[in-house]
Amino acid sequence: MKILIAIAPEKFRDEELAGPVAALQKAGIAIDIASTRRGACTGMLGARATATLSFEEVDPEQYDGLVIVGGSGSQVHLWNDQVLVHLVKFFQRSGKVIAAICLAPVVLARAGVLKGKKSTYFESTASDFEMKKGGAVLVKDPVVTDGRVITANGPLASEEFGEALVKNLTGPGW
Repeated sequence: MKILIAIAPEKFRDEELAGPVAALQKAGIAIDIASTRRGACTGMLGARATATLSFEEVDPEQYDGLVIVGGSGSQVHLWNDQVLVHLVKFFQRSGKVIAAICLAPVVLARAGVLKGKKSTYFESTASDFEMKKGGAVLVKDPVVTDGRVITANGPLASEEFGEALVKNLTGPGW
């Protein structure tokens, strides 16, 4: 099993990458990190990660799920990335797990996968507008799972988000 993790090249939220990565690795699930470009990526708090793939280089057939990390960089670099939106739609059509945390659920809303789905996110004026426009059924819980879609509201939910991801990937019916 292998999961694709999408991060912004700068200002991704450190805990929102670290929490899911730790949970996935503990469960023995492999990961690849992708971004708008290959190379070094920097978190809001100084964490460093390496994107071994650009979104254009991703073969979505190779992955069982997609995790999109939030942080202020997601609004700048990921919300309008059409290649990432295309990947989200592919994962949805394929019945694969799609997860996003903090500001990143907006990518799911823009891809149309949250229409009628329960979800949560980090609230801001821009994200409120986008989530409502995308038809999301907004829930005030830290982590929300609706079928194969998992969302979380921010860094404090990172660990629970990672656990929900592993549970969805390894649970019955997968």
